[in-house]
Amino acid sequence: MRKQIAFLFLLSFLLLSYQADLFQTPAGFPKPVYDFTKNPLDSAKIELGRALFYDPILSHNLKISCASCHSPYNAFAHVDHALSHGIDDRIGKRNAPALFNLAWHNRFMWDGAIHHLDVQALAPMSHPDEMGDTLAHVIAKLQATTLYPSLYEKAFGDRNITGEHTLKAIAQFLLTLVSANSKYDSVLRHQATFTDQENNGYKLFQQHCSSCHTEPLFTNGEFESNGLPPDTFLQDKGRMAITHRKEDSLRFKVPSLRNIEFTFPYMHDGRFKQLREVLQHYSGGIQTDVHRDKLQRSIPLKDNEKVDIIAFLLTLSDRSFMFNPKFAYPKILFQKDPQEK
Repeated sequence: MRKQIAFLFLLSFLLLSYQADLFQTPAGFPKPVYDFTKNPLDSAKIELGRALFYDPILSHNLKISCASCHSPYNAFAHVDHALSHGIDDRIGKRNAPALFNLAWHNRFMWDGAIHHLDVQALAPMSHPDEMGDTLAHVIAKLQATTLYPSLYEKAFGDRNITGEHTLKAIAQFLLTLVSANSKYDSVLRHQATFTDQENNGYKLFQQHCSSCHTEPLFTNGEFESNGLPPDTFLQDKGRMAITHRKEDSLRFKVPSLRNIEFTFPYMHDGRFKQLREVLQHYSGGIQTDVHRDKLQRSIPLKDNEKVDIIAFLLTLSDRSFMFNPKFAYPKILFQKDPQEK
């Protein structure tokens, strides 16, 4: 009996050590909300999810991949369009959000329609204006390839491809997208120092912005209304479309400001192309007739203070994250049969 207990203890220790090699909580970060015990990380599953993320086979016309709207060089956001573009040049109604530090979130999309990362990929996959396919059809396409059955066997021990394994593999890759190595992080680790301008911007940020963009994730993960006048063409009511509560009208999920230098255009509908436009909105463009949450009025910022805040925001850029080869287009996709597209 003691030998069995000792063996189980050793096995648990080895599994935890293996998990630590694949995912580590950065210093100063809170505990992740994702339950790793229900989808333990595995290198083969992560690599499968990475291949699926970059493969347009997930779309109906075999032309749109997850990476089409979430480029690693833009912190897994999309800078070419204000609104997401999908199959057959169809245009969505929201800007593609950046993807990183997802283990600390339990509500996804601008309106929080998805409540678990393990099923998040199903939303764009099945949306008629994004990938426009069904999970069943995607599974059939994957099963018919020469590449994927072997990848699934390596990851899950079975060449029979399932929807659950597909979604969990994509989630595993997304979980590895951790961004925590910006200049800001180096300052907190006492490995670097802010310039006077950056430090002044940091103080202004803490005074005016941190209630919604809370450190160290730079989002409180909640849904807020920030006084933006509604787009009369898109008529996007935000979270109210999910909850059907009037008080949720025009509330959208607070995005992280990490890597904000590279994730333009800004806001849920991509209406602002530059950070100075965003600060101009908060300092003088807030609509008094629009429902607001924590913002009670415009923030009185001088021009030089706006510049200082932007200087601080630029310290949140994590180039080592964006150019990490582990997150880039996988070489294994080059092994696909050209006839399979």
